[in-house]
Amino acid sequence: MSSTDTLITYEQRGDVAVVGLNRPDRRNAINEEVVQALRTAVLRAHDQARTAVIHGHGNNFSSGLDLKECLDRLSNPPTGDFKRRRHSWHEVFDLIARGPIPWVAALHGATIGGGLELALATHLRVGDETAFFGLPEGQRGIFVGGGGTVRVQRVIGFTVMADLMLTGRLLDAEEGERHQIIRYRVAEGQALNKAIELAQRIARNTLDTNWRIINVLPRVADASHDDGLFIEQLTSAMYRPPEAASRLRDFLDGRSERLRAPGEQAHG
Repeated sequence: MSSTDTLITYEQRGDVAVVGLNRPDRRNAINEEVVQALRTAVLRAHDQARTAVIHGHGNNFSSGLDLKECLDRLSNPPTGDFKRRRHSWHEVFDLIARGPIPWVAALHGATIGGGLELALATHLRVGDETAFFGLPEGQRGIFVGGGGTVRVQRVIGFTVMADLMLTGRLLDAEEGERHQIIRYRVAEGQALNKAIELAQRIARNTLDTNWRIINVLPRVADASHDDGLFIEQLTSAMYRPPEAASRLRDFLDGRSERLRAPGEQAHG
């Protein structure tokens, strides 16, 4: 693992990259330095891993935007001519959301504001019983800026998102599960273990299939009915690596593990 004095830690566990937000004394608040360090870790994971997990060191996943940096920026706006560039958060979070490998988030403690926006850039999320979720920007005089208007709203819907922003309401782990923020709810302290377990299982899929799942599905969801079916047809007709035929042959010949109903035990 990278040294503990870095803003982002990186560890390789077989085919899984484990990336950690590492500002526990600031509740893993996100500033521009964190975003740039995260970019480096994400690109490294793309090169070295088949799946990745993101988590937070300390007692929280992330409390979101570093408000001190935000205040400094508001108090000292740029002067003169400057080039408008794509928001760094949008760019880096999109590297997670629509990159070549799936990401699993392990959430605990505060997962609010920009922390929630980062979590929802991942493809699968695990939360333990300490996790809570919110969008307090409305009470801070600011607005979401890490892709929340798109990602958060598409997961929890306008009504829930507006409630969180207008009232400052926080959702606990049970409510987060109900509103699809997390798909797996586990005991306190178990989110990272469960996330790694899921990532290792996902890593057994072909790289090609995982890429299609995380890149084609969200685009179909954004498309019309007819365009969605057309995208599906084009995707199904794309070249598949030889591994696909090999896996189908193993299943048909009884060499691969069969699917079991939930709760069904394997028999020797």
